[in-house]
Amino acid sequence: MSEQIVGAQNLRGQAAKSVLVVDDEPGMRMALMTNFRRDGWVVEVACGSIEAMRKLAAQHFPLVVTDVRMPDGDGLQLMRSLRASSPSTAVIVLTAFGNVPEAVQAMRGGACDYLTKPISFEELQTAVERVMRQVGSMPRTVVPSGAIVGTAPSLLRALERARHAARTDADVLIEAESGTGKELFARYIHENSDRKNRPFVAVNCAAVPEHLLESELFGHVRGAFTGATASKPGKFELAEGGTLLLDEIGEMPLHLQPKMLRALQEREFERLGDTRSTRVNIRVIATTNVSLPIMVEQGKFRADLYYRLNVIPLPIPPLRERREDIPVLADFFARKFAAEGGRSIPTLHPEFVIGLQAHSWPGNVREFGNFMRRVVTLSDGPQIGPEYLETELAGANHSETLPSLSSSPLRAGRSMREVERHLLEATLEITGGNRTRTAEMLGVSLRTIRNKIREHGLPPRRYA
Repeated sequence: MSEQIVGAQNLRGQAAKSVLVVDDEPGMRMALMTNFRRDGWVVEVACGSIEAMRKLAAQHFPLVVTDVRMPDGDGLQLMRSLRASSPSTAVIVLTAFGNVPEAVQAMRGGACDYLTKPISFEELQTAVERVMRQVGSMPRTVVPSGAIVGTAPSLLRALERARHAARTDADVLIEAESGTGKELFARYIHENSDRKNRPFVAVNCAAVPEHLLESELFGHVRGAFTGATASKPGKFELAEGGTLLLDEIGEMPLHLQPKMLRALQEREFERLGDTRSTRVNIRVIATTNVSLPIMVEQGKFRADLYYRLNVIPLPIPPLRERREDIPVLADFFARKFAAEGGRSIPTLHPEFVIGLQAHSWPGNVREFGNFMRRVVTLSDGPQIGPEYLETELAGANHSETLPSLSSSPLRAGRSMREVERHLLEATLEITGGNRTRTAEMLGVSLRTIRNKIREHGLPPRRYA
């Protein structure tokens, strides 16, 4: 999960009096820019939601003035997304369609003020002075190093729940498909909590060999097992005062779950080979891409541990359930990967974006980001057109068909071991080495995939 990037927030270029003006009407943008500059503001403008999201991802603005109804998005959704990623930013909403319900919706969503067009700049100036005084009196919130890009209602609900969770020390269970950004949400909770200046420690329960997981989590003393030449603290101790992320908790072996349950309940445990208890002050966030209630029914996960973890459940929507975010994400990734490659930023043809929205993206934002990286890398013109959907996306879909049993490596007479190795290699190949997705396609656990990679002598570092 650590490689998953949904968005980015950069605080470079921060100015004491900088404002972002968002309006699809050129005349209104020019009038607001001229008057703000006359009053000593550094002004950036955006003609719609997509351009605004890009500029907000690259720079922090103390003030945003935005229209409500724009062709490429809703200013209220833009405002809610901004409230999630940068709570210290003041937002003033402007609209030519002012009415009481819309005003109430704007204020509930986090707007500092709401003005109806046509407005005088004196009226706006008064509102700006008032809201900036209000924001200036508020404690500044640390903006996370990785912000979550998107304005879909389902994503905003998840962010709202994450914000509420950050105010407490309650344990959180993040349930979502692979590639949705579970660790990103976990870091968001940590960085918006009172523990933000303390460690954030992550351990992938599926990546650590079963016989080493207990020592990895709880530590060990010298002589606890062969090769333990010195005492070593575990992840629980290393997270003291901060947050411990238990990634893919569903892969934890049953025999270790009672000790985990006690550690969560008492915040107390024994290092491997020790008789003395160690107490810690931590918050625990667990993630899973499988249904723990189903695992409980199957006897693969303890019910009491599940209930202890599930204090605050936090589901994250898959990308197919927030397709309205795809244009913003596509623009973000196009700019990100173009900058990384040292090339000019390509524009995205409308038909290309429509095609992106029509795709199901089973790998979610991780798959989407990898696709955009490939397209940006392979494109050589100023625009990315729909032809890339026909080549790169259609090719990717075709490659996800497993080889036929009539193909030569799987013909009759081959040993079961050879068949198993070939099927494992073929599936890893079509998933780009993604072990989690390989496990899903073959109907086995992630731990089984890891063990089979080792058993067949496949290079482990090829597979993520």
